[in-house]
Amino acid sequence: MSRIRNFIDNIESYVCRTLLATFVGLLFTQIVARQIFEHSISWIEELSVILFVWFAFFGASYAAKLNAHNRVTFHLKMLPGNGAKYVEAFADLFWIAFNLYFVYLSIEFIFKRMNKFWKAQTLGIEMKYFYLVLPIAFSLMAFRVAQVHYRQLVKGVKIKDPDAIDVAELKTQSPASISSAA
Repeated sequence: MSRIRNFIDNIESYVCRTLLATFVGLLFTQIVARQIFEHSISWIEELSVILFVWFAFFGASYAAKLNAHNRVTFHLKMLPGNGAKYVEAFADLFWIAFNLYFVYLSIEFIFKRMNKFWKAQTLGIEMKYFYLVLPIAFSLMAFRVAQVHYRQLVKGVKIKDPDAIDVAELKTQSPASISSAA
C-alpha cells in the first residue's frame, strides 16, 4: 500500500519527467529528420507544444506540492509568532478558491462550449482532450496547496523551500565547494 501511496504522492514528478523526456525526444527526432533526412514530420511540433503545455501545468502543481511558488513574503517576517504561517494559509485559501473556480470554468468550457470540430491541425484529435490538462492540473494544485498547509499547520511538518539558501550550511562548507555548487 505504501508504494501506491508514494506513487500517487509523487504523480506530478513522474508525469513531468515523462512529458519532458517525450517532448525532448520528439524534438530531437524532428531535428534529425530535418537536418539529416531533409524531411519534416508535421505532427511532431504540434504534439511537442501540447506536451510542453501539459509539462508546465503539472510543473506548477509540483511546485505547489513543494511550497516553491514565487511569492512576496518579506512582510510576513515582521509578524509576531506564528502569524506569518496563518496569514500565508489565509492567502492560500484564496489561491485554492481560484483554482477550484478555474476547474469549474475549464470543465464548463471543455464539455459545454467546445464542439467536436475543434481539432488539432496536424494530429486531427479533438482539442478537448488536450484542454483536459486544465481541470486536472488546477485540481491537483488546489489539493497540493491544501496538503502543504495540512502538513504544516496540523502535523507540524516544516516544509523547506527548495530554493532557500541555508546560511549556516554555507558557513560550514569550504569556499571551493561553494563556488563549485553555484
